[in-house]
Amino acid sequence: MSDRERLISTLLDVAEAMAGTAPTVVDLACGPGSITSRLLDRLPRARSIAVDVDPVLLTIASATFANDDRVRVVRADLRDRGWRDALPESRVDAILTSTALHWLPEEAVRRLYRDLAGLVGRGGVVAHSEQMPLTDLPCIGPALAKIERQRRAEREDRRARWDAWWEQASREPALQPAMTQRRAVFETTYPTEEFSPPAEWHIAAMRDAGFAEAGVVWRSGPAAVVAAVR
Repeated sequence: MSDRERLISTLLDVAEAMAGTAPTVVDLACGPGSITSRLLDRLPRARSIAVDVDPVLLTIASATFANDDRVRVVRADLRDRGWRDALPESRVDAILTSTALHWLPEEAVRRLYRDLAGLVGRGGVVAHSEQMPLTDLPCIGPALAKIERQRRAEREDRRARWDAWWEQASREPALQPAMTQRRAVFETTYPTEEFSPPAEWHIAAMRDAGFAEAGVVWRSGPAAVVAAVR
């Protein structure tokens, strides 16, 4: 995904600016731990709670951070209203997530922002990077989206690479039990349609959830980072 490193770097900028150099951070929908790895490289005194529902990605993350006591890997489904009960702490300094919440339906994302407002302490921050269409620019927005699609095509079909990665993972003996669990989780839990609203929707939902301020802190075409302070 183009700009992914810049997106993650901006998330870390927000966390460091608002929570300092030794924050407790939730890596929300952590996958294999991409944000957590970069967080600890930049801020060695930080701690991360890496949360996901995918058994395969959690297996990889658990192995990656097995000998790092700064990281706790937690399995929780963000569509479950009680997902926060799985967390080892009731208050954190920052919550970061990248290109993941589009898998959740609208009401789940709206409710999730309310959950996050209760999880960060006063002055705590939430930052979310995602593809957010430029709906307020009916000419420029689609034109920039077309350029992004062309870039993806030039780099090779994204879905083909995605499927190829999972095909390779499915042949890895250490991941076989997790693969079996994953098929059950995704057959029953996740919708086929994605929810990718404009940044304005996220900002309004964050403010409705109780954040004191919210807005776009970085954008490049359809890719954007929104952040909110409690």
